[in-house]
Amino acid sequence: MKLLRLLHEGKERYGRVERGEVQLLEGSPFTSLKEGEARLELSKARLLAPVLPSKALCIGLNYQDHAKEFDLPIPTSPVVFIKPPSALLAPGAEIVRPAISRRVDFEAELVVVIGKKARHVSASQAYNYILGYTCGNDVTARDLQPKDGQWTVAKSFDTFMPLGPWIETDLDPSNLVVTAYLNGEKKQSSTTANLIFGVPELVEFLSSVMTLEPGDVIMTGTPSGVGPMNSGDEIAVEIEGIGRLANRVR
Repeated sequence: MKLLRLLHEGKERYGRVERGEVQLLEGSPFTSLKEGEARLELSKARLLAPVLPSKALCIGLNYQDHAKEFDLPIPTSPVVFIKPPSALLAPGAEIVRPAISRRVDFEAELVVVIGKKARHVSASQAYNYILGYTCGNDVTARDLQPKDGQWTVAKSFDTFMPLGPWIETDLDPSNLVVTAYLNGEKKQSSTTANLIFGVPELVEFLSSVMTLEPGDVIMTGTPSGVGPMNSGDEIAVEIEGIGRLANRVR
């Protein structure tokens, strides 16, 4: 099932994507959902970010090739940082380059959406706590990212967390193709089979540290090939089985 958030008649709603249309739903996937009274064409829907997380837990250097391209050691445990909810950006909305940065990069990532409260969850039980998966772009002000691992400033500007276009609830995340296109040119391409720490291991590790709340997201890391974006560029993240997340830059 593909679940999306949209603005319909001035109200935020959830919907289900079916053959190019959106079936409006009542309620929330984190409580209960039932079919609503209307359908509309997907092309005419004003999409919002598919979830409103209380926190976004991001994993750095989770592909070996990405660690090597920055000449950093392969992690022996997950490298974790947090993006604030204020960085959230909808599909099709503009990524805004901050004036204090000279280089803003794209990072295509598979994103895990937590479906119910999770604390001390084992890897073997992790999928029971996941609602689904979406596409993400861990936008980064690269020139503001020091090598000491304190990445909050570089990762946290408003608009630096595009998510979408929807949540796919029926998906095996273990071997999905992750691709980034800058102005139509392929820049990143790998599969989640190359993750150093897979989805179940990340849920286990993170839930041993903090409570994961419904709607929280885990950005699982990016493969090699990250690069800069300039004003007017379009960056698109495509993930097998999910879809395409596209945003322009200004």
